[in-house]
Amino acid sequence: MNPTRFLLATRSHHNAREIRQIMAVLSGTEFVTLDEAGLPPAPAEDGIEIFETFQENATAKARYFAQLSSLPVIADDSGIEVDALDGRPGVRSKRFAEAHEFGGNDQDEANNQKLLESLIDVPQEMRTARYVCVAALVLPGLRTLTAYGTVSGLILDEYRGTGGFGYDPLFFVPELGRTFAQVEAEVKHRFSHRGRAFRGLALLIQEYLNSINAALADRTAGH
Repeated sequence: MNPTRFLLATRSHHNAREIRQIMAVLSGTEFVTLDEAGLPPAPAEDGIEIFETFQENATAKARYFAQLSSLPVIADDSGIEVDALDGRPGVRSKRFAEAHEFGGNDQDEANNQKLLESLIDVPQEMRTARYVCVAALVLPGLRTLTAYGTVSGLILDEYRGTGGFGYDPLFFVPELGRTFAQVEAEVKHRFSHRGRAFRGLALLIQEYLNSINAALADRTAGH
């Protein structure tokens, strides 16, 4: 039986790699990126994530690409909420530095530097924060399912570690005694906001796959 294909609505290689690693628990599935599905970047994509919640942004992104593909679509929106900044950067985490000419590692560096500057006078014990992720699945007919994940930590005043991406070198997880940039990918996925959200989504996907298989079995039995 051919695997059930899902479209990953992300242009971030980091995100795609993490999602595939986390969703490896699902058998009989294949996850293809936008580029692999032949969907090149379009100016309209810049106007998708304009909402004030992670759930609205994740759902909007998944539904946008569902209109362009016949595949079930998976999307997520994630970011970091810092208590001393009244929850900022939140849904603006990806472009916190507003350096739109940047991308990838350059954007991450600009975001991290702005975060450090914003917290320069804040003592360590008051640098509490949380990573948040909402993963959305849009099925044929635009039926939408979502799962939520979060992890709490502290924002350090200097980088630690060279792994991960985004704010990981500054995000210290007390349970681990390290930042997300200092741990192996498997450890990060076990604790991270994205890992928790996508494990929740994997359960929903498994229910969807079970329903498909049951329907096929019924049709086969009917013949």
